[in-house]
Amino acid sequence: MCTAATYQTKDFYMGRTLDYEFSYGEKIAIMPRNYPLQFRHDGKKITHYALIGMAHVIDDYPLYYDAVNEKGLGMAGLNFVGNACYNDVQENVRNVAQYEFIPWILSQCASLNEAKKLIKEMNLVKTPYNEQLPAASLHWIIADKSGCITVESVKEGLKVYENPVGILTNNPAFDKQMFNLNNYMFLSPKQPVNMFSKELDLKTYSRGMGALGLPGDLSSMSRFVRVAFTKMNAKSKSSEKESVNQFFHILGSVEQQRGCCEVAEEKYEITIYTSCWNSQKGIYYYTTYDRRQITAVNMHKINLDGQQLISYPMLNDEEFYEQN
Repeated sequence: MCTAATYQTKDFYMGRTLDYEFSYGEKIAIMPRNYPLQFRHDGKKITHYALIGMAHVIDDYPLYYDAVNEKGLGMAGLNFVGNACYNDVQENVRNVAQYEFIPWILSQCASLNEAKKLIKEMNLVKTPYNEQLPAASLHWIIADKSGCITVESVKEGLKVYENPVGILTNNPAFDKQMFNLNNYMFLSPKQPVNMFSKELDLKTYSRGMGALGLPGDLSSMSRFVRVAFTKMNAKSKSSEKESVNQFFHILGSVEQQRGCCEVAEEKYEITIYTSCWNSQKGIYYYTTYDRRQITAVNMHKINLDGQQLISYPMLNDEEFYEQN
């Protein structure tokens, strides 16, 4: 399962965790402006906005998990198994295969408002990339510095929600996740006070009892509450290093450790990678389960007017700094 978040200091940041029991060999992929982008049902774009993100690259095509374009619009797809429902191809509408939703939006939208307008023209369809890669059950978070939305394609139709917390996890549907926050309105970063009874002399018995009652399990509903509370109360200075470090700490509140979430016999979900991108600077930062050091890939260090996809395998070997 996964968690995505947005964060604003001087610049706008966005990123996610990818939690799964195995890796598909993800790569950081940069799609330059002149990469020929052939959509399955919606024609071809020769020139478009450049984007950078994490992808499974097959046949020189990036199946993006998350990405941001050169204009600062970011997007991530998260598991939504059991709820996601896609349509058949229809006439007289813009049919978009599920696997190309991220590049379809980010290649031609410079802002969240433009994305909202384009989504109204879209019919999200279940066409797979190929027979070996069926359409994944996902929902999406889309954001820039102006705001954030969640997009869910369900059996009732396509739903677009304003997302005031800038957070997305997995099931249940987003509106239920938001409603569940009502159950935690009592949470506070401050030391708790006795609201139980005036007749009982209840006291705090140690320092650090803020956020008492914050859920700690790995379910998607608990992760939604935990990362929302962490993000909404996080304090950071505005420099790049301080902002990026704080963002990784925010998503660190929902990291999954090997052995704690068994999904099959002797198979465990782990946080395969955590990403953070500076939307305005086009820098994609990431860590992996086995490499805690933050690694950066800057899209503006390549020729963005090129035609070839540029990809970098994730660095996954830990390096220790020997101080003595």
